[in-house]
Amino acid sequence: MKYSERLRSEMVAKMIGPQAVSAHALSRRVGIRQPTLSRWLREAKLSGVSSGSKRAAATPVRGQSKRWTAEEKLRVVTSAASLEGSALGELLRREGLHEADLQGFREEALAGLTPVVRASGQSPEAKRIVELERELRRKEKALAEAAALLVLSKKAEALWGGEGDDTDEKNER
Repeated sequence: MKYSERLRSEMVAKMIGPQAVSAHALSRRVGIRQPTLSRWLREAKLSGVSSGSKRAAATPVRGQSKRWTAEEKLRVVTSAASLEGSALGELLRREGLHEADLQGFREEALAGLTPVVRASGQSPEAKRIVELERELRRKEKALAEAAALLVLSKKAEALWGGEGDDTDEKNER
């Protein structure tokens, strides 16, 4: 169902600010599904939309984060690297961050430094590894099939007797 931008902004305004209502409670009150309201709130936070007041436009609303550039994230991560305890807490308060945000920034920085092997431009070693793993899987399947055949042949021999068995001679008499 399509909702107007005005309705969306009104619902987001009700979910942020000093008298914020949860998406679940607002859903019950207005009849719009909770996942829809949560998505609108998430999108509003990502786009930096505030509750509409001048004060809210100047400072981020609780739960609403500013957009951090890569340089800002790196600056905060490097600043926090040597800090502990109250000094780290002071830095986090000054920057308006939580420890989880800082940890996320660290993980992003490490992920950015980790070399990425793309499927289209794999190194010769990576291609060889993929080829060897494929061959290994094929051989494991063949070995499993051979083992199953061996077990079946042993069971058949136990049930009906083997080639060197004298059961044929007894039947002919």
